[in-house]
Amino acid sequence: MSIEVKVPVLPESVSDATIASWHKKAGERVRRDENLVDLETDKVVLEVPSPVDGVLKEIKRQSGDTVVSDEIIAVIEEGAAPAAEEAKPAATPEARAEPKVADKPATAAKAAAGTELSPAGRRVAEQHGIDAKSVEGTGRRGQVTKEDLVRVVKGGGARPEERVPMTRIRKRIAERLMLSKNSIAMLTSFNEVNLAAVMAMRKTHGEAFEKANGIK
Repeated sequence: MSIEVKVPVLPESVSDATIASWHKKAGERVRRDENLVDLETDKVVLEVPSPVDGVLKEIKRQSGDTVVSDEIIAVIEEGAAPAAEEAKPAATPEARAEPKVADKPATAAKAAAGTELSPAGRRVAEQHGIDAKSVEGTGRRGQVTKEDLVRVVKGGGARPEERVPMTRIRKRIAERLMLSKNSIAMLTSFNEVNLAAVMAMRKTHGEAFEKANGIK
């Protein structure tokens, strides 16, 4: 029996949502109440659980698509088994035998030796969160030295950069911040007041007031 997975009723004042990510692929087994997909709105991220046990038969809307309340986004075949399990052949005695563990190549040992850090280098790596395996070493046998790590900290080493699109929540926050900046005057006000008369009165009556009340 095919069960439709629909977008839940969205919160008040929210007209649509964006599919952030699917946690299951078509053809995979799902369990009741297991999270299938995350829907992101301008205010909150909603989880859509599976209504039944079965197999995710079809995904109708992909990540990044905009959806509305009660829209069908997937279909689940209730009680079905994944096709991979149905077509899985019986294991032979040879297949059940434990595979032999291959010897580690000498290059792996050499690479491990290259990432061994001195105490000073280890301290720099821990302070700045640097993975020594991603740094090209200039020491003996390619060992990563303290100077290599310092060069990375100062920007001499290549660090991977990645640009990702803003989420709907972050985008809405940015819009509100810019609206506040553009619509509210950003200034500081200074008001000058002449307190000469007040200071003169305080000087005249200060001593008598202190004797009468015990405070200055």
